[in-house]
Amino acid sequence: MFLKRNKPRSIAAELVALFTLAAALLLSCALGVFYWLVVQHALAEDNAVLADEARALRAELQETDGLKAIDQDLKSRRPGEPAIYWVRIVDAHAGVVTETPGMDPLLPTNVFPAPQTSVSVIRAPKKHRTGTRLFALAAIAADNDGQPYTIQVAQDRSGDQQFQRKFGALLALTVALGTVASAVIAITVTKHGLRPLRDMTRSLARITPTHLNERLTPVKWPRELQPLAFTFDEMLGRLENSFTRLSQFSADLAHELRTPIGNMLGEAQVALTRARTAEEYREVIESSVSECERLSGVVDNLLFLARAEAADGQIQPSLFDGRTAIEKIAAYYQTIAEDRHVTVSCTGRGQIFADPALFNRALNNLVDNALRFTPNGGEVQISIDGDTTSTSVSVKDSGSGIAPEHLPHVFDRFYRGDSSRSSAGTGLGLSLVKSIVDLHGGSVGIRSEVGRGTTVVLRFPNNGRLQPRG
Repeated sequence: MFLKRNKPRSIAAELVALFTLAAALLLSCALGVFYWLVVQHALAEDNAVLADEARALRAELQETDGLKAIDQDLKSRRPGEPAIYWVRIVDAHAGVVTETPGMDPLLPTNVFPAPQTSVSVIRAPKKHRTGTRLFALAAIAADNDGQPYTIQVAQDRSGDQQFQRKFGALLALTVALGTVASAVIAITVTKHGLRPLRDMTRSLARITPTHLNERLTPVKWPRELQPLAFTFDEMLGRLENSFTRLSQFSADLAHELRTPIGNMLGEAQVALTRARTAEEYREVIESSVSECERLSGVVDNLLFLARAEAADGQIQPSLFDGRTAIEKIAAYYQTIAEDRHVTVSCTGRGQIFADPALFNRALNNLVDNALRFTPNGGEVQISIDGDTTSTSVSVKDSGSGIAPEHLPHVFDRFYRGDSSRSSAGTGLGLSLVKSIVDLHGGSVGIRSEVGRGTTVVLRFPNNGRLQPRG
């Protein structure tokens, strides 16, 4: 069974269809009103002329020899002469006194309406159709020498009917041609209006992974497309930054893995050049184990960073006592600190809303870094401070500090710009810390002075819910 493929909508087609429909509707309404006004005006004029004719006949009939004059006038018409008005005089006994020749077969007396006494205006004369001919009928009461009569007047409106049909057909043709013209105009205007989109598409087609520095330059686009161009430029900037970081990360990762692998390979090759004692082989194996542990640590940290980015906030936070947590970590590092004659102290109180395991991992990294770069006799201070919106945990050491030019990059992966601090570690510790804090919707900051130590501050929201990740 084949699935029906849904075709994408076409903005151009929709614009053309809507514009054409609107134009056709406007033309139809405008010409329809025009047609109605013309027809009504012609009808009103015909009714007025019919009323004038009826009044003239009654006035003539009321004269002394009016009946005779009307009879002579009707009979004086030549046979075959087209008659616009058909007239009949009927007496009180419904007898035909006189009429237009040939009127009886065409318009019998019984098709006329009842006579009316006033003919100031005939608003709605009776319509009567005979074959293809249309008549407007009127009847008025009159008298002559005290005798009552009825004047029946018929007006031939077949010509008006033909005019209405032709006029209506002309207007319909005008609407059709206007609709076609509107469609052509709509297509032209739409193509011209959508040209910037085609230009933007061509500009975007030139952007490849090797040309991410291309930009759309919002200023040159129409006002409606400037937000789109601005958004595209921002997206391209983010992509360029991500590609740059990814390339740098790949290079750093290759360098980081090449060193221990090269060490193991070199030691193994040297060991195989000649026979060795058991102690020498043991030293080679121990060295290889040390390098493998280093590789394992790098891989473990990279896996954690990858999972942290894919977790999208899917952690299990809980509210716990921050002072108790930092004291446990301080106690864990107390033996190492005593061996180096470094003092580890804890101050402050506060509740922390975070995943306990992730919090411990982040703080362990900070304390380990602080102990590593604090000289003998130095001090590492862990402090906690909370308010109604967040809780801050800071780790301060009295080490050599970090140069200002390196501070913006210390949370980048594998970044070890300071030679005094690059001999140990893999450059992933602070990246792990930042990823953990980001998972909790918090923030991390660092301040340092060369020769005066470094302070790293972790801020966790503690309002009972995680903040959205940026």
